[in-house]
Amino acid sequence: MEALKNLFNENFVKNFASCIKKYSSSFDEELYLYLVLKHLETLELKARMRLISSKIRSCLKADYGESCEILKLVKEDFFKEKTTSLQAMVLADFVEVYGLEHFDVSMNALETFTIDSSSEFAVREFILKDEQKAMDYFYKWAKNSNEHIRRLASEGCRPRLPWAIALPSFKKDPTLIFSILDELKNDESSYVRRSVANNLNDISKDNPILVLSFIEKNIGSNKQCDSLLKHAARTLLKKGDVKTLELFGYRKIDALILNDFILDSKVCIGEHLNFSFELENKTTLGLLRVEYEIDFQMANDKRSKKIYMISQSEVKANKKLINKKHSFKMITTRKYYLGIHFITLIVNGIKIQTKEFLLTKP
Repeated sequence: MEALKNLFNENFVKNFASCIKKYSSSFDEELYLYLVLKHLETLELKARMRLISSKIRSCLKADYGESCEILKLVKEDFFKEKTTSLQAMVLADFVEVYGLEHFDVSMNALETFTIDSSSEFAVREFILKDEQKAMDYFYKWAKNSNEHIRRLASEGCRPRLPWAIALPSFKKDPTLIFSILDELKNDESSYVRRSVANNLNDISKDNPILVLSFIEKNIGSNKQCDSLLKHAARTLLKKGDVKTLELFGYRKIDALILNDFILDSKVCIGEHLNFSFELENKTTLGLLRVEYEIDFQMANDKRSKKIYMISQSEVKANKKLINKKHSFKMITTRKYYLGIHFITLIVNGIKIQTKEFLLTKP
């Protein structure tokens, strides 16, 4: 797969500059290309985006408000169908860099630029500058007819948005967010509802009681909302929070029997760990959430645990056979260390049995 940074290449920069020149004869296209292209190839993704956006200001002979209007025209021309949504984020990045002292002009520009792209990163600087004023825009966006703008109302104020600056005040007290999430919880767009779920999941990491209260208030209203709430509760469910599990019908099965828990005694890096087991109950098993936790050997005798989902469904039989394999292929997000590892089976939040296996060299 080609690196995302290569979306911001010389050809993109030249076409982008040409489009700005189309709508502003005073734009110094030659200077812009010189300032950007002399450094572009040495930079990674976010730095490339910032370079492309930040050099507009010194080459576009217009005040900030006029510059935003020109870039709106560029958006409709160059970024409508010829590019990706990621590439279009250079417009919102321009606002983030230069727009904090022009609050209303900037927020209106971000509303436009988020369509077919996203202003979710840029808008956070404005929350930090003036939280209440920014949230007034968010409340308005939550009622917009465009799904991209409604999504921005939720996504932009996530307390822990990945790859973005955190919002410390919302991590401490997310009260202002809930009226937006309440407005959007039954949105017709799955794109928007997924953002609401992710926002709630963020909040649950710092304020689980508030999220549980939101779930209790809204669960059972309709299937779409229930699905949203379950996705929102994924961190709490993984933690085995008893109240959360019970809200979604996952209760401890008192007479649960584990049969034939079998796994490979060792596995090589690059291969799969195979394991299987059977769950049995005197009556039907009912709603089952089946997971497994791997306790990884790390460097310096430290350990790291991670939970993985197997299945979550209603089982109308009294037995369920499960065959599973876990990949130990090399990935960029985890480094594997040789030695003893442990795997634990989890049913409805209850850890039921642990076994060890050895991770070895190929």
